[in-house]
Amino acid sequence: MGEAGMTEHGVRVRWAEPGDAAAVADRIEAEVRKPGAKRIAFTGGATPLKVLALLSGRDLDWTGVTIGLTDDRRVHDDHPASNFGKIHAALGQTGARFERLEEGARVEPFDLVWLGMGEDGHVASIFPHMQALVRPGPTVIATTPIPLPPEAPFDRLTLNRKALKAAGEIILVVTGASKKALIERALAGCDDYPVSDFLRGDGPPVTIYWSE
Repeated sequence: MGEAGMTEHGVRVRWAEPGDAAAVADRIEAEVRKPGAKRIAFTGGATPLKVLALLSGRDLDWTGVTIGLTDDRRVHDDHPASNFGKIHAALGQTGARFERLEEGARVEPFDLVWLGMGEDGHVASIFPHMQALVRPGPTVIATTPIPLPPEAPFDRLTLNRKALKAAGEIILVVTGASKKALIERALAGCDDYPVSDFLRGDGPPVTIYWSE
């Protein structure tokens, strides 16, 4: 594991070494193996499916785990754009408990929140420019990115900043040189991106898993 650093506003940020999918799988396995009940929030996209494929051959007991999503598109479960549908297909037979995103629902803290990040620095479905229904406390909000991305032109549900920051730990999993450069700009003090608030504002420790 790479060295940890303290950013200006106190968030502890660590670069994982290595930071590939296998390392993320090891981190998720470690969380699942902790005693007692656990709450894990998964991001969407292709990377979680790769990680869950790596975990499928390991002898893990998911019965004490509640799985939520950081965000999702407002589509039916069987729609190709549904994050819930994909995660449930991978873990639905493991005995894990699933927690759906419901607009306005109060969200209990997660032990571990897995965030991805877009090329514009958005995390979950918190975008640099968006329409959003602001709600107090840790909750689920409705958002619409501006502009709508052509590859996923859907309204969203997302955990708000307070719900994400209530986690015991955040892991930020990204690939590619351009995203690494954006994170480095955010860590250096640039506040132009939603991810900046999680790397430099108040909140739980963040471990960055980066790979090419």
